[in-house]
Amino acid sequence: MQYTFIALVENKPGVLNRVASLFRRRNFNIESLAVGRTEKPEVSRMTIVTDCANDVDAHKIEANLYKLVNVIDVQDVSRQPSVTRDLALIKVRATAEQRAEVNNLAAIFRARIVDVAPDSVIVEATGTEDKIEGMVELLRPIGIIEMVRTGQVAMTRGEHSGIRRTAGANGWREVELEEIGV
Repeated sequence: MQYTFIALVENKPGVLNRVASLFRRRNFNIESLAVGRTEKPEVSRMTIVTDCANDVDAHKIEANLYKLVNVIDVQDVSRQPSVTRDLALIKVRATAEQRAEVNNLAAIFRARIVDVAPDSVIVEATGTEDKIEGMVELLRPIGIIEMVRTGQVAMTRGEHSGIRRTAGANGWREVELEEIGV
């Protein structure tokens, strides 16, 4: 099963390396990793997607992320209501005659053409991983020249900025992020 973790980290050099090294040491593969600043310039947000064998492994990852220097908070949003998106830029071989076909496919997936050259077009698609995979499969017979994807980003739904687990006197408990000042 795929697990999605959101880690809020200090925006400092070396943090990404420490997180990636943790996954390497524990022999977990990172399926997707997206990092960017938050509304607070001193804080970055990492969305990490990984395949784990079970919930025990996922809890180990979460606990080990908490131990890293510069990690402020970690959330496992795998089973929480959340919005997940991926961005893809896909360069497709397209003659003047094929452009209409590519444009029609893009419209079906609510994607858009962002660049046109004499022999190709670049399509920008945003959506779930399944949506982008579906579009890629339909564009493949036309001729994909090059493709780049951002990896998944996720955000929990609703007013709250998420729920996290924290150690307390009576074991683990869930707290709102606002309680800890994040």
